[in-house]
Amino acid sequence: MGASVMEEHVSLSNQLSSVYEPLRDRSTSKHIQDNVHGCIFIEPLFLDFIDSQPFQRLRDLKQLGIAHMVYPGAVHSRFEHSLGVYHLAGEAVQKLKLHHGSELGIDHFDMQTVKLAGLLHDLGHGPFSHLFEREFLHRLGIEWSHEHMSVDMIDYIVDQHYLETDPDIIKKAKEMILASSEFSMPKSMQEKEFLYDIVANGRNGIDVDKFDYIVRDCRACGLGCSFQSERLMETMRVIDNEICYRAKDYLYVHKLFATRADLHRTVYTHPKVKAVELMCVDALVAADSHLKISSQINQPASFWKLDDTILKRIEIDTSDELKDSRDLIQRIRRRDLYQYCNEFAVPRDKLEHFKAVTPQDIVCSQKSSEATLREEDVVVSNVKIDLTRGRHNPLESIKFFKDYNSNEKFGVKDECISHLLPASNQDMIVRVYAKKPDLVMSVSEAFVNFQNKMFGNTKQKNADEPNCSTWVFGTEISRRMLMNLIVPPLMSVMGIGHSLLVVSICINLSLTSSRAKLAQVAFLSSLLSHIL
Repeated sequence: MGASVMEEHVSLSNQLSSVYEPLRDRSTSKHIQDNVHGCIFIEPLFLDFIDSQPFQRLRDLKQLGIAHMVYPGAVHSRFEHSLGVYHLAGEAVQKLKLHHGSELGIDHFDMQTVKLAGLLHDLGHGPFSHLFEREFLHRLGIEWSHEHMSVDMIDYIVDQHYLETDPDIIKKAKEMILASSEFSMPKSMQEKEFLYDIVANGRNGIDVDKFDYIVRDCRACGLGCSFQSERLMETMRVIDNEICYRAKDYLYVHKLFATRADLHRTVYTHPKVKAVELMCVDALVAADSHLKISSQINQPASFWKLDDTILKRIEIDTSDELKDSRDLIQRIRRRDLYQYCNEFAVPRDKLEHFKAVTPQDIVCSQKSSEATLREEDVVVSNVKIDLTRGRHNPLESIKFFKDYNSNEKFGVKDECISHLLPASNQDMIVRVYAKKPDLVMSVSEAFVNFQNKMFGNTKQKNADEPNCSTWVFGTEISRRMLMNLIVPPLMSVMGIGHSLLVVSICINLSLTSSRAKLAQVAFLSSLLSHIL
């Protein structure tokens, strides 16, 4: 019976969804077919912003930056994501209004404001999205926020296109965009503060921005996604000016954050994705003095001209000043990437006081090796993955209600949470890369020494893998050395056929488990004794 009641409720929601909206003028509006949400209705107010150069620029900003180099399907842009958030923002406000009636006082002005915030919340992203802000500008020592630039871009569009949008709608939309950032503005709608939690939720992290990109990113990368936002949006309600969720849905709420963490682990911070990102950052840094990229980040009139095509501009430019950058980009094209050496997860008891590992830490840990490392030979990536609230359980900041007859909101206590949920809510992974293949072994050895010095043991991920310093044949350079140095003298003794067989066994040893290694070493010894 419970299921049928819910089905009737959903049906009623769908039938009445347009009752509280003004009549749509289909002659001046548009429908856009989205591959995630289906048909999205765009009203004239929002078309004025969409049909501007700064917004159309979002077509040339990939949502996942450089991840398409590893996940070829991840070529979707900030443009369609912004349309998706616009759609979900309108759906969320509409459902709250439908469920609460006139109790919340939601009017057409509120709906327009929230939808505009959803549409324009990512206007300020730079080339390759978060890479630009968190890696490139951070390397240059520049503090900058894409949310703040989004707000500046809104003013720029209004001024340049002479839009007659209600200034109050613009003002409050900008407040909503900044709601979850360190630049948050005072909220002018205190009596409807819950509206600020829809697009960018600084209170607990549940917002339609995540609802869209989690599903969209999973689909683009060919990954399964069991999270669906419809359930939370159909059952949410406002209590004491805060959006709350049914207590029995707390596991579903947790799934939102867990799915996001999985995307970070498997896509956003994939070792190969990070390798390409690190090379892109080095290329941008090397090109900055010539192209003045970082000098364009404070003026919207200049900033909107920056997009992902910056790499192509560098690649086809013949200036001598860009040679180092061109070489790096050409290495990416040839898949000659920085070599992933190893990684380790920081122990849980060390997370609170963890200090980011630097190339200097690795170089100073080198004891003895054929090659002497320099800091510019090593790249260290400190990857933090959490459930949006750092080391804290995200459920702690979310309010729930028992049922629709109750007006009391409460948090979920630890003793009431399923024991199947993880006890830790944050991972800190330290990865080390060598910029040149022939330095992999030296970097790996120094990395092991660093771990011994820091933790008294080695916690690297690949203790028995070819990249580990404990096995000499684990790199491409070792394979080339085998072919160039060992094959010629062996050929003079046993001929090319037996020589190549011996070398192939040696190379295969680096790709197998310890037990298989023992069997192959025994076979190799027997073969050599028979031949020689």
